[in-house]
Amino acid sequence: MSDECKGKESWPELVGVPGNVAVATIERENPLVNAIILQPRTFPILDFRCDRVWVYVDGNGNVRRVPMIG
Repeated sequence: MSDECKGKESWPELVGVPGNVAVATIERENPLVNAIILQPRTFPILDFRCDRVWVYVDGNGNVRRVPMIG
């Protein structure tokens, strides 16, 4: 990711788990970030931020792609 971001930056192990579980895990493993669930067909803000992790979920509420800082 970026040399300026601190702590864990991506969570590939969370693909397929419920979004709310992913948010809790991400924020526990890197307390410097705010994890935000994005529902299907929702578009994120495209600016890069070290304190934000988008958590993309599918129609069942499960993580559908690797959450990472951005």
